[in-house]
Amino acid sequence: MAQQARAIKTRQAILQSAAAVFAERGYERTTIGEILVRAGVTKGALYFHFASKEDLALGVLDAQMLDIPLPPQAIKLQELADQAFLLAHRLQRDALVRASVALALDSGATGVDRVAPFQAWIDQVSEILMVSKARGELLVHVDVTDTASLFSGAFSGVQAMSQILCDRKDLIHRVSVLLQHFMPSICTPALLTGLGLTEEYGRKLGADYDAEWQRRNAANSGETED
Repeated sequence: MAQQARAIKTRQAILQSAAAVFAERGYERTTIGEILVRAGVTKGALYFHFASKEDLALGVLDAQMLDIPLPPQAIKLQELADQAFLLAHRLQRDALVRASVALALDSGATGVDRVAPFQAWIDQVSEILMVSKARGELLVHVDVTDTASLFSGAFSGVQAMSQILCDRKDLIHRVSVLLQHFMPSICTPALLTGLGLTEEYGRKLGADYDAEWQRRNAANSGETED
């Protein structure tokens, strides 16, 4: 267990270092040597976990995906709002997630599948909307595919603007505004008032996520010490 824990820690250190260098220099200008120096690991250790710079980039891109699943909600559309709030929260606090988004938008990252993170986000939104539609939560005119693409693009634009204007300090507020304008266009009126779309709701969701992450991390640390 201790050896496994060390391997996980080493892999995470390599990812964090790669993310930092990608963010500073861009994908094309980054070298494996720079990542090795930043991570403080041997070339053998790096290649044990990642076969190439492209493989490292894909690992960084995967950081956008949630490592702790959100609980199911009585109103399925609430899960869409929760996903948006939580990604905003992680963008504010997690350097690896920020680097992942920056890499996805890096037009110089030739040879890296930058479609995957966007498609994963669209697919995630589509899945929620399909269940919402089956439950009768959506207005009859809503097309799931088009709506998923629209919401994903709108979120990407909002977070990019927030980054440029104030280093994402107001991102939870901006996502709340986005949701409060977007949800009435797709949600049946009877359910709309039951959705948590406020900035206060988003901040509490983020705090709960952090607490759960710390609880799991402490529990895993306890297991590896035995």
